[in-house]
Amino acid sequence: MIQGPTHHPFRTFFSLFAGLLLASLAEADVYESRYHDYRVDTVVDGLDHPWGLAFLPNGDVLVTERAGRLRVVRDGKLLDAPVSGVPDVAVAGQGGLLDVILHPRFSENRLLFLSYAHQTREGKTTRVARAEYRDGALENVTVIFEALPRSNTTRHFAGRMAFDREGYLYVPVGDRGDQSRAQDLSDDAGGVHRITIDGAPAPGNPFLNQAGARQTFFTYGNRNIQGMARHPVTGEIWSHEHGPRGGDEVNIIRAGTNYGWPAITYGIDYSGLPITDRTQAPGMAQPLHYWDPSIAPSGLAIYDGEMFPQWRGDLFVGALKFQKVVRLRVNEREQVVEEEDLLKAVGKRIREVKQAPDGSIWLLTDASDGEILRVSRP
Repeated sequence: MIQGPTHHPFRTFFSLFAGLLLASLAEADVYESRYHDYRVDTVVDGLDHPWGLAFLPNGDVLVTERAGRLRVVRDGKLLDAPVSGVPDVAVAGQGGLLDVILHPRFSENRLLFLSYAHQTREGKTTRVARAEYRDGALENVTVIFEALPRSNTTRHFAGRMAFDREGYLYVPVGDRGDQSRAQDLSDDAGGVHRITIDGAPAPGNPFLNQAGARQTFFTYGNRNIQGMARHPVTGEIWSHEHGPRGGDEVNIIRAGTNYGWPAITYGIDYSGLPITDRTQAPGMAQPLHYWDPSIAPSGLAIYDGEMFPQWRGDLFVGALKFQKVVRLRVNEREQVVEEEDLLKAVGKRIREVKQAPDGSIWLLTDASDGEILRVSRP
């Protein structure tokens, strides 16, 4: 796998912001890893189960709280007033306000996208809304995607999003706790949808001409994706998803692929009983990597920064269950050849992992007093 550097348009500006930020942070412990020593600082705390974050060109950082608020971090401080104009959110179980992602040309059009759980009399589902962000407010909020049919469960909304190089948005929807939905192409649950910024099926989607299939589908057989990132060199969309008891998977999201859930899995049911006796089947993709037992992965970054040069090309995966970050190294044949646990001593449920424009790695901790942590060189 090529691991060359990628230019970040915000890096120069953000380096100044990061310098000011570090000046205000308390001295942190230093930890060792195979290739780099690193330190972990708390940027802010007091967040209510933060879920997603986005770096703005002016140095501000947007953070979603699952309770339905979009917050602003400015110069290392959490602003008291949340962003106004956030759409109605269903906060129940795993549902709430989920991811936030900027349009690739955000500096020109001010567009951002929110994924969230939504409820009507017919039940709950995953939605995506597009909005313009201006001066702490969302304007012209428009729902561009809604997974149907709805159901009354409060599980497996998925919601992590990514843009490809063509500017199309990838939206994963979980199986909503009903396993069989993930193999039904007439049902939006249990797969990845590829759409335009207006919500239309993206040109070239694999099921555009298949009778009875949802035209926004790009892949299916996905249980509950909560980590998604575009590879900085190849441009492919990578993801990971929750298995049940075991069987968390790392995959590359490729057109028309069936990732097998629940017909094949390396996990078992929460009851301890088998879900299936098969781990592979014709026409169903094998994961690049899987965990057994489950680490409950959430958040994914593929590193290409300058701060940690020996980590370039590595995947960084947050783990809710075992309270750590997992670093994976992948070779040219797309095989995981190295795995290392980081931040185990910190002991936090890691919900999101993002590379900042200055090359540091930012983490969100899943707690009622959640934090933003910054991983940097000592």
